[in-house]
Amino acid sequence: MLNLRDITIEIVKTAQETGAFILKESEKFDLSRTETKGLNDFVSYVDKGAEKMIVERLGHLLPEAGFKTEEGTIEKSGIRYCWVVDPLDGTTNFLHGLHPHAISIALMEYNEAIAGVVYEVGGNEIFTAWKDGGAWLNGKPIHVSKATNLASSLVATGFPYSDFTQLDEYMKLLTHLCKHSQGIRRLGSAAIDLAYVACGRFEVFYEYGLHPWDVAAGILLVREAGGSVSDFSGNEKNVEGEEIVAANSLVFREVLEIVSKFMKN
Repeated sequence: MLNLRDITIEIVKTAQETGAFILKESEKFDLSRTETKGLNDFVSYVDKGAEKMIVERLGHLLPEAGFKTEEGTIEKSGIRYCWVVDPLDGTTNFLHGLHPHAISIALMEYNEAIAGVVYEVGGNEIFTAWKDGGAWLNGKPIHVSKATNLASSLVATGFPYSDFTQLDEYMKLLTHLCKHSQGIRRLGSAAIDLAYVACGRFEVFYEYGLHPWDVAAGILLVREAGGSVSDFSGNEKNVEGEEIVAANSLVFREVLEIVSKFMKN
């Protein structure tokens, strides 16, 4: 049986080593070496280099585990365990010299995250969680906020950058939330948005069009910090980012009802 606390400590070490590489490269970053994967979807040599570092270290840590990574630098399946890795969540921020951008690593057992780390490189903030072990920021326990309604909540979201099929509905939802919350923030990193819900900086996060590597670690953080996560229909299992609502448990139902009303399929 895995010792999830020890596993998480090793993930942190991997994230810190990779973060040092990202910080070093940011000082001399060459924008001309950026590639385009799709509409407004970019990848740099820093993303790929960071991912290779992470894959190499995690491969030694748990050799039987497979990998699901954003940049696809490895193809490996695992029957029971799988690493879900985003080496640089917030690449567009990074390309423009903005923060936050983060490393997100989750260990999945079948379809459930059992250990996760989100490392905000620029601010040197390491968010960690493991199943039934609580959520932590730089070694100190964290919890979702105690706000009891949307009116007293700060809301985070992200805007579609390539999938605009639900943009009209999304903007109507945004307008409603602007009028009925304390405000909206758009940081450019879903992993950080979720980590900030976990530590109480945001009460709510919602978005669509994301991927498992964007949200896997963050979902575990929110849940271990006492919050709730589902898709737009309220399903809490197998949430992989195509639709996601995360909030403290006191606000969650109110927000989910609003989001599901506007974002009907």
